[in-house]
Amino acid sequence: MELFEQPASAAGSTPAGPLADRMRPRSLDEVVGQEHLLGPGRVLRTALERGELHSMILWGPPGSGKTTLASLMARVAGARFVAFSAVLSGVKEIRQVVAEADVERTRRRVRTILFVDEIHRFNRAQQDAFLPHVEKGTIVLIGATTENPSFEVNSALLSRCRVYVLRPLGEEQLVAIMKAAVADTERGLGGAGVRATDDALRAIARLANGDARGGLNVLELAAQLADGGAITEATIREASQRRTLLYDKSGEEHYNLISALHKSLRDSDPDASLYWMTRMLDSGEDALYVARRLVRFASEDVGNADPQALLLTLAAKEAYDFLGSPEGELVLAQATLYLALAPKSNAAYVAYNEARADVDAAPAEPVPLHIRNAPTGLMKDLGYGKGYQYAHDAPDARVSQEHLPDSLRGRQYYRPVARGLEAELAHRLAEWRRWRAENRSA
Repeated sequence: MELFEQPASAAGSTPAGPLADRMRPRSLDEVVGQEHLLGPGRVLRTALERGELHSMILWGPPGSGKTTLASLMARVAGARFVAFSAVLSGVKEIRQVVAEADVERTRRRVRTILFVDEIHRFNRAQQDAFLPHVEKGTIVLIGATTENPSFEVNSALLSRCRVYVLRPLGEEQLVAIMKAAVADTERGLGGAGVRATDDALRAIARLANGDARGGLNVLELAAQLADGGAITEATIREASQRRTLLYDKSGEEHYNLISALHKSLRDSDPDASLYWMTRMLDSGEDALYVARRLVRFASEDVGNADPQALLLTLAAKEAYDFLGSPEGELVLAQATLYLALAPKSNAAYVAYNEARADVDAAPAEPVPLHIRNAPTGLMKDLGYGKGYQYAHDAPDARVSQEHLPDSLRGRQYYRPVARGLEAELAHRLAEWRRWRAENRSA
C-alpha cells in the first residue's frame, strides 16, 4: 500500500527526485497550459482563490497536470493534502483517511483534500465508500483519471463532483516547461551546464505527445547522456529509445495505439487493425477498454451501413467479460476483423453533431402544440395535441405534419451513404422526403 500525507506547504519534491517531480509548479501562476480552467477569471481558478473547495474529477491524458493541480489546490486553499493510490489501497484505507479527516476538521477546523490517483481503478463498492463523506463535507475528493468518467465513475459519486477536463499540452507549452527546467539552477538542470536549442526541445516535445512528465523524463535522460554538453539529435534519439523500454506500458503510447487501431479500422484494413489491437493488449491495455473502443467505432464509423456491427461488438464485450483472459482475446479479434470489413458510414455521427450544434445555438423553442401530450382536460383546452394526425390511421402510415420548431423547419440532419444497409435507408429517406415535400401542410 502507498498511502501518504503531506501538508500543502510541503507538497513539492526533494531535489533528489526525478526532474519531472522537482519541476512541479509551486503556484497557479507557474502552471503552463490549462488556461481554460486556470486563466484569470476562469471557473476553477476563481473558486480556488475564493477558498471555495468542492469535490471534483480531473479527467485528462497522462502528464497533463492532474496531480500537480490537486496539490496546488491544497496549497492555495490552506487545506491538508492526502494522496491516495487507487491501485494499492482499498476500503480499509479509505476509512482510516476519513477518520483522520474528521478529527482534523473538528479539532483544528482544517479541511482535507483527498487526492485519489487513477480513481477509475476503484470498483463501484469502493467508490461508494466515498459517498457519505463527500456528502457531509468530511473530505474534499479530487479524483484523477485518464478514462472517461461517464464510464468509469459511478453515477452517484459523479453527481456529487464537478468534472474538469484537462487538455494535452501543446508543443510550445512543452518547450516552455523544458526551457524552464534547463535554466533552473535550484530544481532543474541549470547547475549541470547542459545546453539545449529550441529545435532540440521541440524534437523532445513532439516525442512527448502532450505529456509534460514524458517530455521532462526524456530531457533528463538526454541531459545525462550529454554529460554537461549540448543535447543533440543523437542523445534525444537514444534517450527516447530508453524511455520507450522503461515506459512501454505507460500512457504515452496509449493514444498512439488507439489512433492506429481506429484509423486502420476506418480504412478497412483487417490485417493492420488486428495487429494494432493485439499490440494494445500486449502492451498491458485493459481489454475492456479495447472493447469500448470497438463499440464506439461500430456506432461512429460503421453506423447504419451495418447495424449488426454494434450488436456484435456489444456481444464481444460481454463475451470477454464472461471468458476472461486468455480465451476472451479471440472474441475481440473476431469483432475487430468484422469491423474492418464492414461497410462504413459516419452519417449518424455527422447527423448527431449537427443536431447537437442546433440545440446549442438555436433558441429552446417550445414543442409544437399538436405533438404535445394532453393527459388532462386543462391541457386539451389549451390546445395540447390539437390537430395531431395518428400515422397508423393514414394510408402507408404517412402523415404530413411538422415536428421541428418553427426556426428549424425543413432542417435535414441525416444524409445516409450509399453503402451497406444504409443504401436502402437512403432510398427510403429520399422517397419519404419527396412525398413529404409534395404533401407538406401549409
